[in-house]
Amino acid sequence: MNAKLIKRYAVLIILFFLPVTFLLFLYPAKHNYNTLDILSHNVADINGFSSDTGDNIILDNHLTVVGFFGTSPLVKQTAASNLKELIYDNFKGFKTFQIVILLPIGTEAVAKEMKDELMKYDELKYWHFVFGPPNAIKAIHKSLNVPDQLDVTLATDNVYIVDKELNVRGRLDDRTDNELAKQSAVYSKSSYDAIKVADLKNKMSEDVRILFTEYRQKRKGNFDSTSRRANDLKGANE
Repeated sequence: MNAKLIKRYAVLIILFFLPVTFLLFLYPAKHNYNTLDILSHNVADINGFSSDTGDNIILDNHLTVVGFFGTSPLVKQTAASNLKELIYDNFKGFKTFQIVILLPIGTEAVAKEMKDELMKYDELKYWHFVFGPPNAIKAIHKSLNVPDQLDVTLATDNVYIVDKELNVRGRLDDRTDNELAKQSAVYSKSSYDAIKVADLKNKMSEDVRILFTEYRQKRKGNFDSTSRRANDLKGANE
């Protein structure tokens, strides 16, 4: 066998085995990712609420984006459109995902008007309007244990991520890289402003994806429960 042929075979062998060797090095490595923090437990479920479809809608065993649009839901049309385009359209194909908007009894006709507007280009199979008495809506919001409040119409621009186990998910430390470098005081993020496109697109969308990754890892049996950015917390209260 001449030298040129030997050289050719050597190059082919290297080209074949080099990527295989690289993958073998990666294989035993544990895939690390930051999980989404649990901010509060025991969110009250929406048993007893009626829905726009007549179905029994609950939060348990679902990954839910929860919103409160109050007695005048059409005022929240911008928030609804942002949620539809930036969150619903991205995750509607995922099993157990849903968006649930809580409204007082008596707003059914207005909710239908809003949903018809949102459905002009797509069906909203996993988007539900549910209706209950004002005290029940207040109780659901209180059970989230978040710092913001509903206004006098029982509405807020903020929406929340509630996981399958009825926990509020978010960020214990929402500081930017620049704030981390400056060692600024820690602040958390328990809600997402549906009026602000950047908040939904850059933060909520990322956090929902992280939570779906967590559930996928749990199904595979290799979930690491280390909290998201927990090791970066400095000066947080115990």
